[in-house]
Order: sequence, then C-alpha cells, then structure tokens
Amino acid sequence: MEATIYQQDVLFDRPVRASEQDHRGRTRLFLRLEHHGVIGVGEVAPQPFALNGDPGLADVARVLDATLAQLKDVVTREGELPLWSRVARLGNETPPRRVASALLEMAVLDHELRTHSHSITDLWPVEYATPTQSTVSLLDDDTPWHVPASSERVRAKTGPGPISSRSLERLASLSVPVLLDFNCSAVSDGDVLAQVAQAQRVCVVSAVEQPYAVGNLVDHARLHAQLEVDLSLDEGVRTLRDVSQIYRYGAATMLCVKPPRAGGLANARTMIERARSLGLQAYVGGFFESPYARRVHRALANCCTDQPSDIGDVRVATTDDEVHETNTSFGVEPSATLFEGATPLTLVRSGEP
Repeated sequence: MEATIYQQDVLFDRPVRASEQDHRGRTRLFLRLEHHGVIGVGEVAPQPFALNGDPGLADVARVLDATLAQLKDVVTREGELPLWSRVARLGNETPPRRVASALLEMAVLDHELRTHSHSITDLWPVEYATPTQSTVSLLDDDTPWHVPASSERVRAKTGPGPISSRSLERLASLSVPVLLDFNCSAVSDGDVLAQVAQAQRVCVVSAVEQPYAVGNLVDHARLHAQLEVDLSLDEGVRTLRDVSQIYRYGAATMLCVKPPRAGGLANARTMIERARSLGLQAYVGGFFESPYARRVHRALANCCTDQPSDIGDVRVATTDDEVHETNTSFGVEPSATLFEGATPLTLVRSGEP
C-alpha cells in the first residue's frame, strides 16, 4: 500500500463573506491510496482556522499521520485495506479526527468500488433527484452573486443587524426560496425575527440557519417557537446524539449534515436517515470542496434526501480542479492536472504480504 496526501490551494471565482470568515479560497486535501495496483482517492476541504466547533486546516493536518498509521497497521496485519464501512470506527473521537477519518473513508470506498468494478449507485441506489443549493452573502454589497438556474434554494450568509438596501434589491431578484445563515452570530431573537421580516418583504424565506452557538438548544428552541419559517441547525449537527437532542428539545425542523464534520459518508447517511425517521428535514452540506468530492456527496444526497443540498460545483479562478468521467466508482475522478499542480505532503508505505 502507498498513501500520499496532496494539498491543493484554490481561489474562488467570487468570495463569500460570512459573519466571522471571508471565504476567498480554500485548501483542499486529497488522499491518494494505491494498493494491489488499484487507486482510490478521498478529499476534504477544512476551514483555514478553527471556528464554531469545526477544526482548522492545521488541526486536521496534525492528526493525519496518526490516522494513516492506523490504516498502515491494518494493511500490515491483514494484507488488505479495511472495508470502507470499518473506517469510521478506526478513530472518530475529536473534530479533527472526524475530518481525517472522512478523508480516509472516501479513498477506501473509491478503492473498494474500483477493485470490484462497481458503481456508487450499486451501494446507494438513486432515490431522489436532489436539487442544488447555492451560497451568496448579504454582508458584501460589492461581489456579484452567482446563482445557477439549476439552484432551487439560496443560502444567504448574514449577521446581526438590518439587511442593506443593495442586498434587499438582490434578494428581490431571486426566484427561489432563501435560507438566512447566521453562522452562530445572532445576538437576540428580536434581531433574527426583524431580519426575517425584512427579507420576507422582498423574497420567500424558507428557513433560518444556525443563529446561535453550537449546543445552545434552549435558545434555538425558544426562537423556533416564534418563527413562522423553518429553523435549521448546521454547525450543531455532528453526531447521532446531536440529532436526537435537537429533536428532543424541539430546537429545529431542518438539519444540515456535512460528511467531513460527521466523520464520513457512513455516519452522514445514518444521521440523515435518523433525522428523517424523526420527521426532520435533512440536507447535505459542504465545505467548498472540488467537483470530485461534490460528486461523491451528490451520490449520497441522491440516495437520502430530496432537500436542496450543497452538491453543485464551486466556481474557482483556475481550472486546476478538473475531473474526468469514469464508468465505475463515483463516476468521476480527479484529473492528472490536479495532482501535478498540488503539493505532496505525506507518503506512507506498507509492505504487502
């Protein structure tokens, strides 16, 4: 087995300003596994720094060696890569380890599917034509918005205070519902309710996302009782226990499940199914991944949810993240250009019996 971590830095075609972070680009980590002549690739795109309970790039990088060492031990002991469904159990106890586990799991799943010439739809049959969700910002009046015609919902990054007149004009031009995403920045119920009312004068507001801090279910439940639209939680959705607690407190009606935050695809699917069994609407979120990981997440969404999800491609300033169509696995693979332009960080080799 040979495992290499690659780092790819991209700039977005249009930055997206959030309440505590200006998304101008992203560092994406790719894991390329080769075992018995078959290659599998995984990807995660951590935030640049730790925020609202999510680990930063440096946090994830610090645990990657330990994560790969566990994989090496399994291969040395058993002579084969573990089944993809075992990866989440190798070590998932902290936020950085969950992201690292998600990276490893995707690569192992890709390898497993390619080894058997299977498609992801053999594992996850298509149940829904899951629509896409686009992201814009109400905190930046200068950057043009890009909302593809295929988008069925717009996530609008926002923060405390009234919406600017320019942003209201742009909201009025939308023909699809809007989700107001506070990213844990709201200061009071009254402020959130006032902003919803302001936006509703010019557009359809479908939901408010994560107004208060991670784990603050009491304040979310109180606000939820006052809202005439859905309340969604995002940063506060990490484990199955979170899903159960959100339902128990009546803190939300919608959940954004992000596979890297959940520890991988298997955990994310279980969380989505659990949410749906409780009558909660669940959708797949993302961290500005490349078209490769977005296609993988789309396969998950098409199996699990009909809610608009972050499964559309992220526009970047270059074309270094091009992908190629394939007949097996996820139906797509990173191009050679991507790896040629990326920086190799870690190389792990394990002897094969």
